[in-house]
Amino acid sequence: MKNEYYRKHRVVITGAGMITPLGHNAPDTWAAILAGKSGTGPMTLITRTDHVAGTVCEIKDFDPAAYIGRREARRRDRFQQLATVAAAEAIQQSKLEINDQNRERVGIFMGTGVGGIQTLVEQEHVVMEQGVRRVSPFAITMIMPNGAAGMLAIDYGIHGPSTTITTACAAGNDAIGHGFKAIQRGELDAVLAGGSESILTSVAVGGFERAGATSPRSAGTPQPFDLNRDGLVVGEGAGVMVLESMEHAQARGAVILAEIVGYGQTTDAHHITAPAEGGDGAARAMRKALADADLPPTAVDYISAHGTSTPLNDASETSAIKSALGDHAYQVAVSSTKSMTGHIMGATGAIESVFCSLAIRDQILPPTINYETPDPACDLDYIPNQARPARVRVCMNNAFGFGGHNAVLIFKEFEQ
Repeated sequence: MKNEYYRKHRVVITGAGMITPLGHNAPDTWAAILAGKSGTGPMTLITRTDHVAGTVCEIKDFDPAAYIGRREARRRDRFQQLATVAAAEAIQQSKLEINDQNRERVGIFMGTGVGGIQTLVEQEHVVMEQGVRRVSPFAITMIMPNGAAGMLAIDYGIHGPSTTITTACAAGNDAIGHGFKAIQRGELDAVLAGGSESILTSVAVGGFERAGATSPRSAGTPQPFDLNRDGLVVGEGAGVMVLESMEHAQARGAVILAEIVGYGQTTDAHHITAPAEGGDGAARAMRKALADADLPPTAVDYISAHGTSTPLNDASETSAIKSALGDHAYQVAVSSTKSMTGHIMGATGAIESVFCSLAIRDQILPPTINYETPDPACDLDYIPNQARPARVRVCMNNAFGFGGHNAVLIFKEFEQ
């Protein structure tokens, strides 16, 4: 039985910003995605030479001082800097003005998997080499996972609730989902929602290597859903959306990109890193998101897959899609943009949510690049190698994280 309390307000997207290994903003990133460009490259943020991972997806030529000034850049960890850039673009596109009249009705929901790990590693080296008295006075605020949300609240004078979600690689989707629900319930009129991550340190990348999760190749990888996939590629970036109630957006004449209509969240309770057999938890999240959106499986035109390029995830996710969508699984288009951006951990769902809204806006679907050899265990339509013009009304965005976290969002073409 539906709870009408959660149907009070429709929620729309009026702004979207991102910074990724493919571009410093949404238009450049989206153009590169549609062109099938790879964001992989050599490690420059990591100086050790004994890593097994063959490549990473770093943001190229990023000078935070050019965006926020040198003084502020020194006070923010890289994941906070990236969140700042993405949020600024989203706010600018939305033309949302935050002032004394509305700041209590605006909130922030941000996701991250780790937070300021680069600062943590750097400051530990400072302690070991120079002593405790040389630790930065900004170390704690740069390390803490809620630092990005706190800084954004200060930047824009946001007085509503500010929440940081750390559900690993599901965090970006969960943050958007929680912001969506807050507006839908009538608690807020608008939110900044998204995710930011930069874990490019030897300990983080090395940890993924030791877990057997990273691809050792330097080219032609990652290969989501391909028979020869051999692991993920670690990336960094941020994606932020401005969500508003439809009434609020229309009252101020905002341009609406798309509508968010469903959110499903489950936990596997199976294994700390491996997905549940057959993708049961993921399938339950997809069903919950569709039920929340009051849509049948046949309404879904496109699935933005979690698609990490690991043997376990891709086969499990394929099974989950079949379980949740039934026969329609073979008619729906699926792709993994991680084939181009790499896996951006706690930010990945937020970035891919932006891609979903742009797919609806432009009526085109992003490809899965590096796809060469079909896998019998992955037998759906993965939009191989080239973007595809299509009628796109409804997109499903999947995000699954270590710890068994599953978060699924449903985006829809906006109609009055």
